[in-house]
Amino acid sequence: MKNIFLAIFFIMGFNCVYSQNTKGTVTDSLYKEDHFYAGITYNLLAGTPESIKQSGFSTGFHLGYIKDMPFNKGRNIALGIGLGYSANSFNQNLLVNKETSGLFEYSILNDKSSYSKNKISMHLIELPLEFRWRTSTPTNSDFWRVYTGFKLGYLVMHTAKHVGDLGVLKYSNVNNFETVQYGLTLSIGYGTWNLHLYYALSPIFNKKATINGSSINIKAIKVGLVFYIL
Repeated sequence: MKNIFLAIFFIMGFNCVYSQNTKGTVTDSLYKEDHFYAGITYNLLAGTPESIKQSGFSTGFHLGYIKDMPFNKGRNIALGIGLGYSANSFNQNLLVNKETSGLFEYSILNDKSSYSKNKISMHLIELPLEFRWRTSTPTNSDFWRVYTGFKLGYLVMHTAKHVGDLGVLKYSNVNNFETVQYGLTLSIGYGTWNLHLYYALSPIFNKKATINGSSINIKAIKVGLVFYIL
C-alpha cells in the first residue's frame, strides 16, 4: 500500500512540473491529452440488505493508460480507450465461510466485538471507455475537463478474510464472485485535481451467493480523486 501512495504522489508531482515547463511553449497542433492516470477512492456498497453494514475505511487504488483520440478540429472533444489495474477492499459484516462440502456459505456478523477484521478484496484488469470534453489548447496544460464513460473489469484475483472468534479465515478466488464487472464513470476537475465517481451496474456476487435463499445483490460505488498525466 505504501508503494501505491508513493506512485500516486510521484505522478502528481511530475504532472505539476510538466505543467510549469509547458506553459507558454508552442506545441504540436495535433496534440493529445491524458495518457496515464492514477486514482484513489473511498469504496461504498450499494443495494445492500439492511443487515449488511460497512465498517472501517474501504479503499481503492487505480492505475492505467488511456489512448486519447480527439475527433474535432479544436481537439477538445475526444474518445478515450484504455487499459488499467484496480485494487479494492470492502470492510463489512458479511462473513464468507467454507463448508466441509467445499461450498461457500454467507451469513451476517451482528456482534462487532466478535471480530477485528472482516473484508473482501478484489483485483481487476479494467478497460475504460470515455467521452472526453475539456478546455485545453496546444499551449495550455491546465484546463477544465469532464470525462464520462463506461468501465469493464475482469476479476483476476479476490479474497475474503475474517479475523475473530472463529479464528483466521482466508479464502482466495471464491467461486461466487462475478468474474466480469462493469459500471459508469465520471471524472470532473481542473488541472491535477479531479473528482472521480464509479457506479457499478453489475453486482459483486453472482446469484449463487445467497443469505436465507435471497441473493446478495450488492454493488460497488467508488468516490475519490484521479490524476492525469501525459
